[in-house]
Amino acid sequence: MVLEGEVGPRVVLTAPLSLEGESDASDYKAPNLLQRILSLLSNVRPGSDLTRIQLPPLFNLPKSQLQCYGESVYCINSDMLSKCGKGETSVERMIAVVGWSISTLRPLMFGVAPFNPILGETHHVSRASLNVLLEQVSHHPPVTALHATDEKENIEMIWCHNPVPKFYGTKIETEVHGKRELKLLNRQETYVMNSPKLVIRLLPFPGVDWVGNVTIKCEETGLQADLYYKGSSFLSNSGIRSVKGRIFMPSSSDTISEINGHWDRTVTVKDITTGKVNEIYNAKEVLSGMKTPIVKDPKVVMPSESTVVWGELSQAILSRNWDKAKQAKTVVEERERELARERKSKSEIWVPKHFTISYSKESGWDPTPNEKWVPPAPIIVPT
Repeated sequence: MVLEGEVGPRVVLTAPLSLEGESDASDYKAPNLLQRILSLLSNVRPGSDLTRIQLPPLFNLPKSQLQCYGESVYCINSDMLSKCGKGETSVERMIAVVGWSISTLRPLMFGVAPFNPILGETHHVSRASLNVLLEQVSHHPPVTALHATDEKENIEMIWCHNPVPKFYGTKIETEVHGKRELKLLNRQETYVMNSPKLVIRLLPFPGVDWVGNVTIKCEETGLQADLYYKGSSFLSNSGIRSVKGRIFMPSSSDTISEINGHWDRTVTVKDITTGKVNEIYNAKEVLSGMKTPIVKDPKVVMPSESTVVWGELSQAILSRNWDKAKQAKTVVEERERELARERKSKSEIWVPKHFTISYSKESGWDPTPNEKWVPPAPIIVPT
C-alpha cells in the first residue's frame, strides 16, 4: 500500500492484481466469506440482476473496478502491447494481439469484488509512453469507458465495459458487454474483440473462472481469432484456466494457427503449415513482480480519481477496520445520491468529461474519446 497526500488530494494506491501468492497478497488477504456470501444471496432469486446490490466493505477489494480494468493494461512486467505492431506479416501481428489479449486477464480472489465506481469517477495512470484514462460514464447500468494511447508506439485502445452479473443458485455469472478496440496506427489496422465471462462458483466448491468465447477480428486484413476459455468442472480440474483456439481467414475457414495452453501459465501457437510451435504468452514472466503505481505529481491529481474517491475506504479495508470502512463507504455513496437528487431537481443531464457516449439496442454503448491522445498522468507505474 502507498499513501500519498502531503500536497494535493490524498491518494491510496494498492499493489496490482497478480498471480496468486505474489504482490497482491502482501497488501490484502480475502477473509473466509463463503458462508456470508450464501447468507447475502439467500433472498435473491435465480436469474436476478445483481448490479444494484450494495456489498458491505467486508466483501470488497481495496480498489475500484476502474483500477482493475486499468491495471490489466498498464500493470504488466513484459511489454506485450508494443509487440503487436512489430510483426512483419498480418498473421504475426494477429498472434501478438492474441497474446496481448490473454495478458489482460488476471486471477481473481473468491469472495471479494472491487468497488462499484460512482458516476464520473476517473482513473488516470501512465506507464512509460503509454497513457491510460478511464471514466465511469454511466452508473445504472454501470458502464466504464477506457482510452489509452502510446504516441511512441502509435497504438490506441478504446474499451467499453458494461458488466451484467446474475445469480444462478450455485454460481454468479457476469457477462461483460461492450467491445474492445486495439488500433495499430502505423499499420492502419483495428482489432475488435469482446471479453470472456466471469463465473464465481459458490457450490459444490468455491472458485472464480474466466470462461466462454472471445472473438478477435482485424477489420482491414480479414483475419480472425476464436478463443475458448474453460474453467474447472465438478468432475475435474484438468481444464482449469485453459485457453484453446485458432486463427483463420473466415472467407476460407481454413485454420492458419492453433492456440493452446493455460492463461495463468503458458500459451503456445502452432503453425498448421510447418508444424512449428512457439510460446506467445508466459504468465509468470508477464505478471510476476509487477510494481505498485506511485504519485509523480500530487498537485494535479483529479478529485474524481478512483484512488482519491475511495482512498479512506481502501485504507480502512487494508487495516481491517470494518466500522471505519462502513462509514467511509456510506460517505461516498450518500454524496453520490445527493448529487443525483440535485441534478434531478434542476432537470440536468449528466455529461461525461472525457468521452462522448452513444447507445443503441443493436450496438450497445459506444464511447468516443474527446481527445486524440491521452495526456501523461500524475500517477505512474515505475519501470
